[in-house]
Amino acid sequence: MKKRQFPRYLRIPIQILIVAVLVVAVIRWITSEEQVVYSSSVTADQLLRFQPAGDKMPYAILMQGVSEQERSGDNGNEIRINPSQYDTAAPITKLSQSKEDGKTVLNWHNEAGSVDWTFQVAKAGWYELHLDYKPLAGSNSSVIRGVMIDGSYPFEESEHVELERMWKDAKYPYDRNELGMQVRPQQTELNEWTSKAVSDYSVSSRPLLFRLERGEHTLRLVGERGGVALQQLSFQSQEHVKPYKEYKGAYPSASDASDWYMVREAEQFERKSHLSIQTDHWAEPYISPDPKGRITYNVLGGNHWNLPGEWVEWDIEVPTNGWYEIDLKNFQNYRPGFKAYRTISIDGKVPFKEMLNYAIDYHKEFEITTLSNISGEPFKFYLEQGKHSIRMTADSSSMQPILIALKDTLLQIASFDREMRLITGNYSKSASDSNIDSTRTWEMKKYDPEVENKLQAITDRLNMIRLYTNSVNERDSDLSQAIKASVTILEDMLGDVNEIPSKIKEFSTIQANIGTWMSTLTKQPLLLDYLVVRTPDAKTGLKEPTALSRIPYSLADFSRSFYVDYDLGGPEEEGALTIWVGRGRDYVDLLRELVSQDFTPKTGIEVNINLMPNPNMLILGNAAGEVPDIALGVGESTPADYAMRNAVEDLSQYPGFDDVMNQFIPGVTRALIYDGGTYGLPEVQNFQLLFYRSDILERLDLEVPDTWDDVFDILPTLQENGMTMNVPKGDYSTLFLEHGTDPYTKDGLKSNIFSDTGQQAFKLWTEMFTKYNLPIDIPAFFQHFRDGDIPIGISDFNTYVQLQVAAPEITGHWKVAPLPGIKQENGEVVRWSPQGLTGAMIMKKSEQKDKAWEFLKWWTSGEVQSRYAADMESFYGIEYRWNTANVNAMESLNWPSDDLKVIREQASWALNMPNVPGYYFLGREMDFAWNRTVFDGIPADESLEEAHLSLQREMDRRQRNFGIMGRSLNIPQITEPYVWEDTES
Repeated sequence: MKKRQFPRYLRIPIQILIVAVLVVAVIRWITSEEQVVYSSSVTADQLLRFQPAGDKMPYAILMQGVSEQERSGDNGNEIRINPSQYDTAAPITKLSQSKEDGKTVLNWHNEAGSVDWTFQVAKAGWYELHLDYKPLAGSNSSVIRGVMIDGSYPFEESEHVELERMWKDAKYPYDRNELGMQVRPQQTELNEWTSKAVSDYSVSSRPLLFRLERGEHTLRLVGERGGVALQQLSFQSQEHVKPYKEYKGAYPSASDASDWYMVREAEQFERKSHLSIQTDHWAEPYISPDPKGRITYNVLGGNHWNLPGEWVEWDIEVPTNGWYEIDLKNFQNYRPGFKAYRTISIDGKVPFKEMLNYAIDYHKEFEITTLSNISGEPFKFYLEQGKHSIRMTADSSSMQPILIALKDTLLQIASFDREMRLITGNYSKSASDSNIDSTRTWEMKKYDPEVENKLQAITDRLNMIRLYTNSVNERDSDLSQAIKASVTILEDMLGDVNEIPSKIKEFSTIQANIGTWMSTLTKQPLLLDYLVVRTPDAKTGLKEPTALSRIPYSLADFSRSFYVDYDLGGPEEEGALTIWVGRGRDYVDLLRELVSQDFTPKTGIEVNINLMPNPNMLILGNAAGEVPDIALGVGESTPADYAMRNAVEDLSQYPGFDDVMNQFIPGVTRALIYDGGTYGLPEVQNFQLLFYRSDILERLDLEVPDTWDDVFDILPTLQENGMTMNVPKGDYSTLFLEHGTDPYTKDGLKSNIFSDTGQQAFKLWTEMFTKYNLPIDIPAFFQHFRDGDIPIGISDFNTYVQLQVAAPEITGHWKVAPLPGIKQENGEVVRWSPQGLTGAMIMKKSEQKDKAWEFLKWWTSGEVQSRYAADMESFYGIEYRWNTANVNAMESLNWPSDDLKVIREQASWALNMPNVPGYYFLGREMDFAWNRTVFDGIPADESLEEAHLSLQREMDRRQRNFGIMGRSLNIPQITEPYVWEDTES
């Protein structure tokens, strides 16, 4: 029988059709999600049935067992307190009183001190604390106050209560530049009185409650950050929020309504709570407004609106009294498997219970979703004719039980890890370095009879957390998978506990895996295109993007690339300042934006800003005669290097120089001074601090060391417990400066490292690694600190940021302190230490030096540095914290108040190394000398003398090259620590 064939003219199309069908099927298979609904009988109360470590009680645990009826109490019960009629205040509290709107206002000008009020409670119960406040000028950050009742903090979250500032865009619609690209407007603070109940949306969608018994009590507010004016304080019973069914029955029945709707662009907000909430640009079909190939800030939020308590408010207006529905065009594809939560209020009140902690499900594209119940039935809102405000607040309270339980479980794992290491003697964290005998057979129950029970308890707890997490999200998530993988590891250990010594490094793996995903729990990113308010049956005609609609849209965008200018730097303006920046593109783009918004409009000076990815570009450009007017982001030795070659401008000759320099710590600017001139200005600086695990030091009953003698006192206890301390082996400069030894003589012509004090410093430096057995090389102090086997150590700003971002499981269990110092005869402890910096300089060959100086004055000012730092952090996160060298702007960053005090204390002892001809030999020779003594056993004085002679030879050679001829270079001498303005006596 002849085989049947398709006609030739049909074969190719059918093949194409088959391929297309297969492609579509594969795509759908790849992009489809497993439609599994997870449920669990595990409750939040079960997760939180444990006694928290330490003396701090989390609010979620405190409120266990307190019923809704107990929380609400008697509506209308209120206890008023006049802030101006306070009882006592700490001496350092700066207070004044004024009149506003006929009311007496208490102005608390600084962030220090405390204020107490006494009040009477007629009926025992749970109360909200309400404050009528207005933040005082001087910072971009929220005001922080601690709330104490009767001399103690009632729960952990009351230590840091946030009183937000309010912001809005200076103008809307946004301006466009000469390329047609939108320019973000400046942010304007709304200097308004605000009434707020003390809240923390990471733990509760409702205001926090304070238990007050009948009788007299004392309220104390403790200064943490920022100044604030207080007009009224009051304790009030919490209002009952009705469920939707009761809410709907309290208003007239739905009536016939004409089709009506309004669209409010998300970027057209009325006010917001934080500068970090920002607009962004987006290009895809049906986005509103369509950018048409140019940067258009048409969406709001995403990762720029993800922290609990951050809110945005929009104004709307409806034509008649009646029922309305609300749609959100949103993108929620930031955390696979997690919902995003918002508490939604209208005209200052949550309309019904379902709007508390409202969940917006995970989806991969922009979708138009109607606020609805779990069955998909839209909620209806009764609105009277006229204007209304809609506020959406990021809310992570549903994640709090998971976070608390995980933190406690990870502490159990860390404790178990330490116990196993004490038993086995294995303190190594390196996969390739273990001091365990692999041939030894262990009987773990002999050393710890409870080893199985402890491991089983941890495993069961993790399983319980995973089940609860999946039930909250109604699907699997990355965190659940990390927990599942950890449980598999622990179950493998339970199979044979005698194998634990050979698998002990797995505990660090578990902590790292879970800790990585824990950091996302409190984040609630949500991107909005617009909001729609409409009558229930109105047809809006608004569309969502589809795969098919993306094809012509992409083709149109591609065609624009042939004629649209996308250079964000703009055209090279003739006569404009040229600036090269040695930083990443994100920093440069934001600087361009700030210049176009502020500097150019104020001065009329046009600026061209370009990336300088390699510092060698500046060297080669200078040799070729093609240099910028200004170089930013240069290393701290670069200005002096160029000054020696007469290639950079002496800034001390310009008007207003002294005022500019008063913004910086003199010990820091010393690195930019050469031969009596100042050749650069500081931009950002590093710092070194002492990091310590407060939980571990408390358990070992150890005090935080204040001096190096204190360090050597605690080392034996640490080492007995399998722990040690991190001291960077390359940091000789701190010890030399603390001993009063500058590396060069005052004239900058001779090496001073072999002086008597220099020999003392060098001896101490080398003995740390020989006599006191500190580890020579710790490639990952952050991880060891996180695991707890190196619970104390010296590190820098980068470690501080890492701990803030990537170690949520030890939040609250680590602190910082000033560097250990050397006690003087008068009892003072000196802590001199350099703070690495990057700077800005004007090139000698610039033909626009006066304009360049105007730019540097503007750029390094406190106002501009504060704004740039706030914008940088709000756009890209704390990972991009701009650690400005401007002393006024530094305090505007969101430092925890205790950390800021420590940073300021250590910064006051900043003393950077001077840069003289031949300076680059100093580090090299000190490294060689250290190696000779520590590794080769050569006596310290012999090694240091050899380094001294070699350094001096190089200095002499370079002095001859530069024609110094014995002339003094006048190195600035800093003998007293910097005094901050508000600490002056």
